[in-house]
Amino acid sequence: MKTSVFLYPWDVVGDPGAAARVADLGVRQVTLAAAYHSTRALTPRHPRHRVVTAEYAAVLYPPDPARWAHHPMRPHPAGDWAPGDAYGEAAEALAAAGLDVHSWVVLAHSSRLGAEHPETSVVNAYGDRYPWAPCVARPAVAAYLVELAAEAAVRPGARGAELESCGWYGFAHLHAHDKTGGVALGDAARYLMSLCFCSVCREGYAGLGGDPDRLADAVRRALAPGWATGSAEAGWTAVEKLIGADLAALAADWRGGAARRLQESAVAAVRTEAPPGFQVLLHADPAPYRTGANAGVDPAHILGVADGVVLPCAGGAAEAMLGPFADHRRAASVLAANLGVVKGMGGDPDGLATDAARAKALGATELRLYHAGLASDTDLTAVRDALAQLAG
Repeated sequence: MKTSVFLYPWDVVGDPGAAARVADLGVRQVTLAAAYHSTRALTPRHPRHRVVTAEYAAVLYPPDPARWAHHPMRPHPAGDWAPGDAYGEAAEALAAAGLDVHSWVVLAHSSRLGAEHPETSVVNAYGDRYPWAPCVARPAVAAYLVELAAEAAVRPGARGAELESCGWYGFAHLHAHDKTGGVALGDAARYLMSLCFCSVCREGYAGLGGDPDRLADAVRRALAPGWATGSAEAGWTAVEKLIGADLAALAADWRGGAARRLQESAVAAVRTEAPPGFQVLLHADPAPYRTGANAGVDPAHILGVADGVVLPCAGGAAEAMLGPFADHRRAASVLAANLGVVKGMGGDPDGLATDAARAKALGATELRLYHAGLASDTDLTAVRDALAQLAG
């Protein structure tokens, strides 16, 4: 299976040995960040620094002013953590080492966008705003994200792109000094906390014949017991049980339509600007109601839109992630299993060969390894050994 590792430009720029070290792992491809959210990242081998602080969501190349002239929202270039065309410089070094480079583009996840344009954010049933989560049902937000997808994906030298957060973001978010874990919320409760009640979404629910006030009240009543005891309900049937099947269907219809429109438009915009053969994948989850970096999708729909998906398969999740796509996969569809290889972040580099073999047996056609720049030397040695074993 073709294997790609994730990297940030700052893992490569300024480190003359980085590209060769990645190639030596036995991978054929690098998925290189071109547009990324704020983060604090370790760089354990870099000759000039150990910690990189990306202060806000940014593009890691110079954005084209003409492209954004008529948009009320526009991306910001990175600060000193990735100055100039950091993406281009890193991509050139990686290509010189014999690696294919694909762009890694984070879309609906930006706290800076929410700070500068508060009207763009998801608003929960209590009226709380999520500045990190732009509401993808808002036309101006969708137009911004589609433009960002096209510009950030089709960078010079890139042979494909992976679109992360191409759908709804919600409650779950690794915020700075996060203090939201005091009451454990199950999968269903997290979904209810992610439903949006901004003015556009309220109009959307009403346009489908629903009552947004009734939906918001049902969400608050369903969540109320959990604030005292926590909750563990999971799955779509649990959502239907908590708020009723009719209201659950109302929310799903509105949100599913908005997500599909964004996904179709973003992929089409990338393909319009890309050369022939340019691969477009989405980071996804096969449960359409799920939110976050791996946005929920309808497997049958998305495999007719994109060239394939990247699926979170760590921790025994491979069967649940890969299985729903089996009946809808086309001959050329890519099903990439994303596996963590950073032991300090919960990854299992020592079990990579076993996990990869299982993913392949379940239908995976490619591997993604998160994340070569964050991994220790010991982790990378385990990766190299596992990939050699798989190749042999």
